[in-house]
Amino acid sequence: MKTAISPAAAAALIPDGASLMVGGFMGVGSPHRLIEALASAGKRGFTLIANDTGRPNFGVARLVSAGCVSKVIASHIGLNPETQKKMFAGEIEVELTPQGTLAERIRAGGYGLGGVLTKTGLGTLAQEGQRVIDIDGEPWLYAPPLKAEFALLACDCADYNGNLHFQLTATNFNPLMAMAGGVVIAEPREILPVGALPPDAVDTPGVLVDHLIERPKI
Repeated sequence: MKTAISPAAAAALIPDGASLMVGGFMGVGSPHRLIEALASAGKRGFTLIANDTGRPNFGVARLVSAGCVSKVIASHIGLNPETQKKMFAGEIEVELTPQGTLAERIRAGGYGLGGVLTKTGLGTLAQEGQRVIDIDGEPWLYAPPLKAEFALLACDCADYNGNLHFQLTATNFNPLMAMAGGVVIAEPREILPVGALPPDAVDTPGVLVDHLIERPKI
């Protein structure tokens, strides 16, 4: 059984300089209350691994705006001009990775694999600085696995054993990050009694989840 904690208590567990995987796709499926707690706590020096950096004042963009992030690993930053400005100003380091490759790198980190071989990016700017491996006379780009000290997730519902269920777009990155994060913190829309979540609905088993965020107090 897990005890649900407040967003502020969860934010206090995360030190400056930590590496964070944050689920979501343009802010959909992101743990917004936990993100706000981190921004309000004035944390600094995060390495942020996410599909994107949201759009202004939404999703992980709050961490960028609050100056919490020093490095971003993402598939694109095109909808957040603030990330772009900080990158050009040298305030944030940005590592862009093709979206499918990013997902596979996270999966490799969670599954204990040595990396990913892909054709995506060969002969483009994405190849610069990357290792090219020859297999049977064909070139492949090697993409190393990704892990993080913390995985911050959002889910539709959870039970008090920590089992999680995701819906729609939230399924894209959250389950993968649950495997690749050292400490997994999930923010559910609803917390159900143990036994109320059907086994077939469990997308991430509770053994992977360390903390649940309590529901907002009304």
